Amino acid sequence: MEKILIVDDNPAILEALSLLLEIHDFAVVTAATPFEAVQTVQYQRISLVIQDMNFTADTTSGEEGKALFYQLRAINPHLPIILITAWTELETAIELVKAGAADYLPKPWDDSKLLTCVNNLIELGKAKQENATYQRRQQERTANLNNADLVGLVYKSTAMERILTMAIQVAKSDASVLITGPNGSGKERIAQIIQANSLLHDQPFITVNAGALPDELIEAELFGAEAGAYTGITKQRIGRFEAADGGTLFLDEIGNLPLSGQMKLLRVLQTGEFERLGSPHTRKVNVRVISATNENLQTAIKSGRFREDLYYRLNVIELNLPSLAERPDDILPLAQHFLNNRELTLDTEQALLAHHWPGNVRELENACKRAAVLNPVGIINLADFALQTSTPASPLVKTQVTKQQIEDAMHQHHGVIAKVARQFGMSRQALYRRLQKFEIDY
Repeated sequence: MEKILIVDDNPAILEALSLLLEIHDFAVVTAATPFEAVQTVQYQRISLVIQDMNFTADTTSGEEGKALFYQLRAINPHLPIILITAWTELETAIELVKAGAADYLPKPWDDSKLLTCVNNLIELGKAKQENATYQRRQQERTANLNNADLVGLVYKSTAMERILTMAIQVAKSDASVLITGPNGSGKERIAQIIQANSLLHDQPFITVNAGALPDELIEAELFGAEAGAYTGITKQRIGRFEAADGGTLFLDEIGNLPLSGQMKLLRVLQTGEFERLGSPHTRKVNVRVISATNENLQTAIKSGRFREDLYYRLNVIELNLPSLAERPDDILPLAQHFLNNRELTLDTEQALLAHHWPGNVRELENACKRAAVLNPVGIINLADFALQTSTPASPLVKTQVTKQQIEDAMHQHHGVIAKVARQFGMSRQALYRRLQKFEIDY
């Protein structure tokens, strides 16, 4: 509940204002002297002050109120202060409004106008506080990212900033991380960033793509095998867990791991123990596991293809990486990066933004490589990319753009309507309609 301080030497005025505000659900504290008012603002969380201009009998100059105003502003420069004035103090009240007072109301005041003024100032104060908090957190996130090792990752979108902020935060822990998202979206790069910013950054970082190995070889790949453990192996094989001992193991496409391998993986995560194929000797390792998948593991659990207990072991922290189409602000910076900052024509930029990119960052990188081969010098044209014109536009170019997405884009582009509209692939008029619909200030 918002707390309002009323400062007046007249008990009748204190009582009348207190009653008016309390029946409208405001908490009220009162002070009869400037000293009491200053003490209250110093030691209590006050959202708004309503103050008189005189506190001594037979005084009408308003100088006491003026002095109190500046004292309160010195304590809290953002504190809204409403002045209650007599006509003889009007000039002083106007002077204080110019100095930062929120408003002034003549005696006798109008209850309706006073309540409107109070409500507006309280809501404005909340909005300013929320914005200040948001700005502070943004600065903290930016500072953290500026000081982090992003292993060359190129990004501009708010969505990727959030993912990276969380990745940097969890990197310092030893928690298992599950990175989810579509193929080609950059899951391995996020794993590398976690490793690079962890306490294990100078220890081994071993990668296994479970989706690229036959089922019969996955266990040997992970845990190793003795000579003769299976047909074709003639010498001892060191598994990836042993290779990663003391460091980090990245298990890509974890959803493709067979159930037998899942059971052994669960044991390693629980105890650190395993045996090589064909060996009776138990070995122990200390490995941090980061895993990734483009599959819905909850669905795999329901169908019996993935162990639920393993899922919760792997998914202490989940980072869900959005598709490239869901973060269009990253498209042009990535294209410029892949093309070594060569110039693109405007229609090329627009086509890249409108393309759906089902293969995500990997597809964009390959498209840029092809364009650079076809046009090794000069400006890159749309024809160099050979994009399929029938490809559907980004899913954000639809009516279901959310309020949060628009607010994030407005913040990122500093309120420039043309840039926000371009991000969502809509006209400025369409964006204005959505701003009004969602009651977003612009």
